[in-house]
Amino acid sequence: MLELILLGIVLIILGMFILMLSLWRAGEGRGEAGGVVIVGPVPIVFGTSQRVAATVTVLAVVLTVVTLLLFLLGLALVR
Repeated sequence: MLELILLGIVLIILGMFILMLSLWRAGEGRGEAGGVVIVGPVPIVFGTSQRVAATVTVLAVVLTVVTLLLFLLGLALVR
């Protein structure tokens, strides 16, 4: 259980670091944005360009796989 809490904290810190880097790079030129909303198993992807939308799609797939793996790990720890 402690490992999952630490993993969550590390992922939050990593996300904040990535956000800071993207904000820093946005000052160099044209800014782009994108996001994903996951409703159940269906990701809804949006972005200001195709490149950003493709990147966010890849990140959504990775996030979904990580979520499923952590869910299965949690089920294995409960048993």
